[in-house]
Amino acid sequence: MRKYPLINGKIYHVFTRSIAGYEIFRSDREYDRMLNLLKYYKMENPPLRFSVFEELKDKGNSYHKYFDFKEDLVEIIAYCFMPTHIHLILKQLKKGGISVFMSNVLNSYTRYFNNKTKRRGPLWEGRFKNVEVDSDEQLLHLTRYLHLNPVTANLINEPQDWQFSSYKEFLGEIEEGVCNYSDILNVDSEK
Repeated sequence: MRKYPLINGKIYHVFTRSIAGYEIFRSDREYDRMLNLLKYYKMENPPLRFSVFEELKDKGNSYHKYFDFKEDLVEIIAYCFMPTHIHLILKQLKKGGISVFMSNVLNSYTRYFNNKTKRRGPLWEGRFKNVEVDSDEQLLHLTRYLHLNPVTANLINEPQDWQFSSYKEFLGEIEEGVCNYSDILNVDSEK
């Protein structure tokens, strides 16, 4: 149990790190896998494990067949994947949604990574952490922090150079991304 329960309609900064700073994203394919896991597991009760879904020959039709009627657990507002950790800004839509979402995403990625690298054991440093976003100013600062994270880590010079964050979605350069941030301002009024 969390000390403070996550509340529907609230926005949270959710983050987790790998064990001992272990590099968990070492290729574009691994970053893409995490992004696809976010898209997939944001829905409530997916009927297939992601690895099974990935094996389907006609994913497009299968997606519509299995998932069009599903409701989302969370709304993804922003994300940034770093070599050793991830940052997400999430709005909880269903009771326990963030916890279920994070469990599915992190466990699925762990199985994928461990299988691929022939390692065993946990990949993540304990439970994910979360901080409630209380104001528009905090939300704006947080999205800036996420998108500048690769710059401050000296991985790139400009945030638009990092392919593994929602920055290009925010710029409108990606039409069908994973984020929904159109209705997030006025966090203050949701109190």
